[in-house]
Amino acid sequence: MNRRSTPEADAQRAIVQALRFALPHDAIVHHCANEVTESGSRGQIRQSILVGMGVHAGFADLIVISSGRVLFLEVKSKTGRLRKSQEVFRDTVCAQDFGWALVRSVDDALGALADHGFTSRVRPARRAAS
Repeated sequence: MNRRSTPEADAQRAIVQALRFALPHDAIVHHCANEVTESGSRGQIRQSILVGMGVHAGFADLIVISSGRVLFLEVKSKTGRLRKSQEVFRDTVCAQDFGWALVRSVDDALGALADHGFTSRVRPARRAAS
């Protein structure tokens, strides 16, 4: 059986590993499983259960909590685009003065930490202006 290509999931695993190394040991890096990938009525029922339990449409892939700071990270592949619900989530948390960043690589994530004032044991590579 061939492993299906999952660029976003692969990037997210690498980012989580890097953040856990770079951040202080008491930092929290958390992924909220926000959607069910199972198709059909069983998947719809499971998604309805999750929504009833508090799943929020567009919630970021990762939340980073460290030293009184909160940063939401949305992980996308090199060509991935935000869905409307993700744009609404971004705008909502930014309006409340929380940090939010779209990241496509470990360097993007480390740069987002620096941009939002997080203490890190790793210096990010220079990032091109976007």
